[in-house]
Amino acid sequence: MDFKKLPKIELHCHLDGSVRPSTIIDLANKKNIEIPSKNIEEIKDMMVAPKDCKSLDEYLKRFELPGLIMQDKESLERIAFELMEDASKENIVYIEIRFAPLLHTNKGLTTKEVIESVIRGIKNAESIYDIKGNLILSCMRTMDVETSYEVIECGREFLNNGVVAVDLCSSENEKFSEKFEAPISLARSYGYRVTIHAGETGIGENVYEAIKVLKAERIGHGVFIKDCKKAYDLVREKNITLEMCPTSNLQTKAIKLIEDYPLKSFHKDGIKVSVNTDNRTVSNIDLTNEYDIIFNNFEMSENDYKQIYINSIEASFADEETKDKLRNYIK
Repeated sequence: MDFKKLPKIELHCHLDGSVRPSTIIDLANKKNIEIPSKNIEEIKDMMVAPKDCKSLDEYLKRFELPGLIMQDKESLERIAFELMEDASKENIVYIEIRFAPLLHTNKGLTTKEVIESVIRGIKNAESIYDIKGNLILSCMRTMDVETSYEVIECGREFLNNGVVAVDLCSSENEKFSEKFEAPISLARSYGYRVTIHAGETGIGENVYEAIKVLKAERIGHGVFIKDCKKAYDLVREKNITLEMCPTSNLQTKAIKLIEDYPLKSFHKDGIKVSVNTDNRTVSNIDLTNEYDIIFNNFEMSENDYKQIYINSIEASFADEETKDKLRNYIK
């Protein structure tokens, strides 16, 4: 199968992990921002995680350089536009982009201005390319729980007009769900959909709690339900879709070898999976590449591809009109 030509859907892609290295240099020059180098190869080295990355925390260090640049309206709008453009060029027809707005307020932007700027970039790209995008607002588990309320309140006015869901991300510790139960419950009451990073770093129990306590509709990664039967059974019972990211999971040591990746076994056992990049730049991949990796290593078929595509439509937080359009791409 020529995955580049096939229509694709991406449900788990981080904005700040998908910035073009050339854009970092260009914006640093235009905005007079000091960065460690202006050499494109050196910048790539700082932004791309090594294949022998030791842990999730080491992987997350690759977000520091984009964080220096993504602090003004123009830069945020441009970076969102370029991510949509890059996705469109490999025939991604729908994408949900996630980012943590509070990481982009260091130079005076309000949380609302940050969100508005990214939405503007997405909508600009939609007017040019055959792609639809929506935003997922990530709250940081490494920040005080109270900061989640600011993100949720500021994003509320953009619900169903660019913003569709809330997320919890960053380093994963045990039993984080109880701590964030109140803000996520509030978000749900406003109409936010809920997806949660869980089960990425060896704690399958976190997936169980994210579904039970936070009412997660999707799980980011979820690899370690393979070692937690009650989480595995709950995911299958509730039809929770896993947003799986093969290359990223290999880099962060969720798995040691790609041959160990449980996506096919989950899929064959009736668990709904989607295939995603996580971070296009940090993992140095695109979605076409991710599908090639999975289908070449696990001998999956065209029917498997169609089923994953349909799963991704149904699990998306898109409106019904968009979902109908996405279904038509493979009829």
